[in-house]
Amino acid sequence: MPPGAGTEGLSAVTLRQFLDQLPPELQVLHDGGNGAGTLRWVEPSELEDPTPYLLDGEFLLTAGLPFVGDEGTAADKVDAYVARLVNARVAALGFGLEPYFRSVPDALREACARHNLTLVQVPDTVPFAALGLKFSQLLESDKAKLLRHLADTNRELMRAVLSARPEHELLAALVQRVPVWATLAGADGRVRARAGAGPESAALQPLLARLLAGSGPRVETESLDLPGSRLVVGHPLRSTRDANLGALVLGSDSALTAAQNSVVSSAVGLLELLARQRTSGSLAPSQLATALLLHPDSVGSGGTRHVNTLRDLLAQSTASSRSAPLRVVQGIKADAPAWPAGDSPVRELLQWRRMFDTKLVEITEYGFAAITRLKVDDGLLADVEMLGWRLVIGDATELGGLAAAYQRVTSLRSRVRTTGKSARVDDISWSVTGLLGRDAGTMLAARLLDPVLQQDADRRDAQLGVLRTWLGENGSWDATAKALGLHRNSVRRQINALADVLQMDLNEAQVRAELWFALQFAADVSAAPAPSPGQASQER
Repeated sequence: MPPGAGTEGLSAVTLRQFLDQLPPELQVLHDGGNGAGTLRWVEPSELEDPTPYLLDGEFLLTAGLPFVGDEGTAADKVDAYVARLVNARVAALGFGLEPYFRSVPDALREACARHNLTLVQVPDTVPFAALGLKFSQLLESDKAKLLRHLADTNRELMRAVLSARPEHELLAALVQRVPVWATLAGADGRVRARAGAGPESAALQPLLARLLAGSGPRVETESLDLPGSRLVVGHPLRSTRDANLGALVLGSDSALTAAQNSVVSSAVGLLELLARQRTSGSLAPSQLATALLLHPDSVGSGGTRHVNTLRDLLAQSTASSRSAPLRVVQGIKADAPAWPAGDSPVRELLQWRRMFDTKLVEITEYGFAAITRLKVDDGLLADVEMLGWRLVIGDATELGGLAAAYQRVTSLRSRVRTTGKSARVDDISWSVTGLLGRDAGTMLAARLLDPVLQQDADRRDAQLGVLRTWLGENGSWDATAKALGLHRNSVRRQINALADVLQMDLNEAQVRAELWFALQFAADVSAAPAPSPGQASQER
């Protein structure tokens, strides 16, 4: 927006005007009575909680993905979703039919009626893009174009929030759009970030002192005899309980226009969100982490009350109940695109938190690890694999078993790397052969048994049969001879011959063990059936 652009008499699109322009196939299922309100934007989102990224007065579109799953249409979950939208001052909710639902869920209808949120049913014949286009067309007047530009500016501010240094990037974006310098201070009055040619922090201390000592919605103004500082305005950053978390101070030589003040309001809101997340947001995970860091043995040795407190914090962090089973999930990069160099892991972290419905996610050198209440069904697994990732999915456990569950999942990570296929702990045979897997086992067999496998099929199969039986009988000549129908001297002669061919000492226990495991995969190398005792008798 050009500095100084005016907005006096700025026209805007109301919700009623927008609804009146929509195709007749759309149906208003509940009218919240806010048709005269200004509609800020039309935004599709399938996030379970899109409110941190919404502006006041948006028309939100969803195909119902947040409600898909075993508990997807549970009334309490839907009610909480609608309540969040109302608290974020969403103007209306458009629910698209297909591909997830053929009709609007009753729970959503009831929740919108209860919270008085306008609900519009969008048939599958009307793409979301068409609604966005219609809204854009309503903004084509010269004055309405400015409103659209304001929305673009606010989106730029929100993108800055997801950067590696969100406060610095947000201030930089602000001063690019509004002719001001900006200084961000913490609750202690110290400067956290700045952008533009503003004065030294000492000159701002009187203003900051008044801001941080007050309460409630307010601004403090001052005039400094410095360039670009004829009008200095301070905005407090407040917690949900009106605690002062910091302040944003802006300076310019002239008053800002209505449009520029709108951009400033958005910046203040986003900075408040960042401050709340830094100080009071996600209380359960931070309390849980603190308890476990300070008392790492308390899960196994703590009293009942302490352990139950940890269980409650864990449940809150995973959106589950205290008794609900949990799973450890590890994600391994397959052909996943790398995040841009120097980019913040926040976007990746938020992606996994959303997909696994948990706040307990760790970004690691191999990918990520998460604790989730979800069973990670085939649908969710397919969504993750489409992004180029492979998963190791743990078995169900609870608080006291998480460490052991993590070890079981970790033990399968190399197998997933080797095979390129996701794995579930529940599906694994917990034996050496089961843990090796077909690919690693075939490599072992090919390496250890290669001299035998290179022989003609009849001789190869006969020798493998003798070796398998002899190892299975713990090296007993008599038992092997009886099982194969051979003379014990014949068995001894064939085993000695195998030792020479393989160049191994078959008297060593480790050699015998490795050969036994290799034999389990020999058929995968040779693609030949195991020899029968009758075939082996031809070697007498």
